[in-house]
Amino acid sequence: MLALRLARGAHPLVQLRRLLVAAASAGTGFLLLCTLAYALSHPASTGSVLRLAWCAVPLAATVYFAVTVARTDPGTRPRPGLAAIGLGPGRLMVIAAMTTAVACTLGSMVALLFFLHLRGDLTGLPFDGAAPGLLAADRPLPLPATLTLLALVPLAASLASALVLRPRPARPGAAAEPSPPGRPAAVPGGLPWGVALLTAGLAAETYATRGGEESGARMPGGLGGSPIGALAGWGLTAVGLALAGPALTHLCGKLLQAVRPGAVRLLAGRVLQQEARRIGRPLGVVCAVASGAYTASTLYADAGRGDSNIGPLTTLGALLVAGCALLTLATAAVEAKHARADTTAALLRLGAPATLLRGCVALRAGALFAVFGPVTWAVAELAAMPLTR
Repeated sequence: MLALRLARGAHPLVQLRRLLVAAASAGTGFLLLCTLAYALSHPASTGSVLRLAWCAVPLAATVYFAVTVARTDPGTRPRPGLAAIGLGPGRLMVIAAMTTAVACTLGSMVALLFFLHLRGDLTGLPFDGAAPGLLAADRPLPLPATLTLLALVPLAASLASALVLRPRPARPGAAAEPSPPGRPAAVPGGLPWGVALLTAGLAAETYATRGGEESGARMPGGLGGSPIGALAGWGLTAVGLALAGPALTHLCGKLLQAVRPGAVRLLAGRVLQQEARRIGRPLGVVCAVASGAYTASTLYADAGRGDSNIGPLTTLGALLVAGCALLTLATAAVEAKHARADTTAALLRLGAPATLLRGCVALRAGALFAVFGPVTWAVAELAAMPLTR
């Protein structure tokens, strides 16, 4: 009840984020139910297993977006005085997980209603029974399998939110001296692991494509000749980009401050270094999605296929992954803006012109594009090269 009251009394922007989480959960749940319908229509085919494996990508994107929304929810942040009424960090973690579960469950229920509506099981609305053949309307839905698939997103999102927001006890002797005023934090790690996973993914993809077209599996949209090992290799490259994102963002800030920086470059660089951990990983995820989209477009162009061969479920999955990645980055950017609100207000009180702040924003965006753009293009070209030979 407390989680519902906090959710009901939240800011409209927070409510919008939760509705977007519910919408992403609805899309992923609908894809999972379509996979179940395919399995019912093709009981002797192994294609349903591959389709279920492909649903792991939008599932991971939806869970990542839900965790970001839960982390930035102002209603679940520890504040002075809350522990006195029993709302300590552990209780707030539980409330955040329950709020995430409620939003994702709402989306799963919407997915079930829409799925039944398109099958023709629910009548009286427009477009009822519009896709009976695609959704196996001639076969009854198994209730245990349906509930299991619909519970995947709420369970995964709530457990991931609880894991990210869990209280972390202070380690003995871990209290370090505070950093000097105006100095950026400690350089974020993850670059060696990110580069290692990126290299391993590209190597695995190249090795998997050496067997030729015979070992290929059909990708969404009907494009064949893509071995499972190549798809797993692309997954490793995506994880590598996500891990390397904070370090690359910190590098952008360091480059902005090189060679006798002025006030604008100095401020923009320091802000990027301070926000490297917050926005770096969503930036890496966006780069991974962009490189995957470029690779897929290259594969379709190489096979001489048009957009008409890409089915509606493939389009829905692609929109889910891209939308969740962009919304996660936007949520992290808004969180970073709120985190430095006091600094911005102090600069304005000291007489800093608004053009200086706008210039800092433009400079940060340009620096990030100048670093992440070539990295994304290089990874996409390297990933598409073994698949188009």
